[in-house]
Amino acid sequence: MAKMKNIRRLSQILFLVVFLVLFIQTEYKGEDELGLPVRLFLDFDPLIALSSILASHAARAVFLLSLITIALTVLLGRFFCGWLCPLGTMNTAVGYVRMRRRSKSPDGAGFPRLRKVKYFVLVFVLSAALFGWNAAGFLDPISLTIRSLAIGFNPAVNGIARSALEFLYSLNIPGVSGAFDALYSKMTGTVLAFEQPVFRQMILIASIFAAILALNFAAPRFWCRYLCPLGALLGLVGSKQMLARVDVDGAKCISCRKCNRSCQGEATPFPSGNWASRECLLCYNCREICPVKAVAIHPTMKETGEGNVDLQRRRLLAAGAAALVTVPLVRFGEHHKRPDPSLIRPPGAIPEPEFLQTCVKCGECMKVCLTNGLQPALTQAGFEGLWTPMLVPRLGYCEYNCNLCSQVCPTGAIAGLTLEEKQRIRIGLAFFDRNRCIPYSMGRNCGVCEEHCPAPGKAIKFREVEGIGRDGAPFALKLPEVDPALCIGCGICENKCPIVDKPGVRVSSINESRAEYKLYL
Repeated sequence: MAKMKNIRRLSQILFLVVFLVLFIQTEYKGEDELGLPVRLFLDFDPLIALSSILASHAARAVFLLSLITIALTVLLGRFFCGWLCPLGTMNTAVGYVRMRRRSKSPDGAGFPRLRKVKYFVLVFVLSAALFGWNAAGFLDPISLTIRSLAIGFNPAVNGIARSALEFLYSLNIPGVSGAFDALYSKMTGTVLAFEQPVFRQMILIASIFAAILALNFAAPRFWCRYLCPLGALLGLVGSKQMLARVDVDGAKCISCRKCNRSCQGEATPFPSGNWASRECLLCYNCREICPVKAVAIHPTMKETGEGNVDLQRRRLLAAGAAALVTVPLVRFGEHHKRPDPSLIRPPGAIPEPEFLQTCVKCGECMKVCLTNGLQPALTQAGFEGLWTPMLVPRLGYCEYNCNLCSQVCPTGAIAGLTLEEKQRIRIGLAFFDRNRCIPYSMGRNCGVCEEHCPAPGKAIKFREVEGIGRDGAPFALKLPEVDPALCIGCGICENKCPIVDKPGVRVSSINESRAEYKLYL
């Protein structure tokens, strides 16, 4: 019979591959539909579901999928962390060398006193959600991993792959360069994006994720053991582990402590009666490494987890109180009095207060955006809106015939829309800067904005006046103007304006459909 830890490793690899395939497929492929359930891991994430329900006081049918994770956790404990979680697998891979090394400590490298920290983080996150601030997306491992890969690493991977293929093609090797050109064409739109993605805060987000992985050199699976709020939630739900109790036979045990040193979750199987069920990742390392077969994992209905840490009610209450104090500090900024004009939300975004309570900053919408126009917000919506999506027309516009962002949102922050519904939604309004627009400032005709406007009937129209050319001859000067009744704020006029540094037409968030108080006229 195959060793269970080898089956577990195979499961980790398989689900990481599935995660990466879905991640790569979260991209425009030339079709209106993505075809695959790219948000699958988010849909089965109970922390995302619970925090969204608490913050927005609304539930979605898709949240029911997270109950499957909860039900299996009741039976098996933190199996999701040890067998399925992509971030857990990455942590295991990075910390593999560290796990193999002998530690001076008889119980292996670790910081057992920090095990309780993740439970305080969980209480803080859920308390903040209860008070209206959905902070789960910052720390939830699935949301964190997707955001980090999409914004922090995907642009670099795309850039390196493109540069390598272009260099190989430029070598002009007979019979080979053509193959590289064909490979480049095949990869574009499948593995690589159609255009090189560029994101604001790319280095910051990549550095945070790299730091999380680097913590594995301090202790194996440091994030999973001490910081992960989803792990804490699953640990509490599955603390009884009815189908997977770890027992050490004291009569056989030779006190070698190999089980403790090999334990991925720092669940301390030794000594007998010291096993911490909340920390057990069901990795089976303890059973497989025991030289005398003193460790057994078997089903039981009796209370388990005698070694679980005392969470100390005072500290749990303190974590909740900290959330109560923090929420007003992060929620009430200047954007509540006067909205930032550059904060243009994607079409389908629900009203701003509910949007901030529902969005989990996973980055799926930014990854799938066809033109790379959706970018992570920084200060435009205050700290509460950090890393939520906003359209930056200078980098990319909202494609008129695309509704992919509404297909991938896991929480309903961007409502699911048909293409026809999406095309009727206004997300902003264009304005001409008469000091920079070529017809106004230079007295020369330029129709780029009107040419690209996708709105039916053209939201940009021309008013003809008499102009005087440099030779003194009169001519018909066409001055562009915006019709607020037709403009949808897609930003293509700003993106395509030939004035590349600071366009002569710019889009503001005013006049968006979701907020009556922002109607322009």
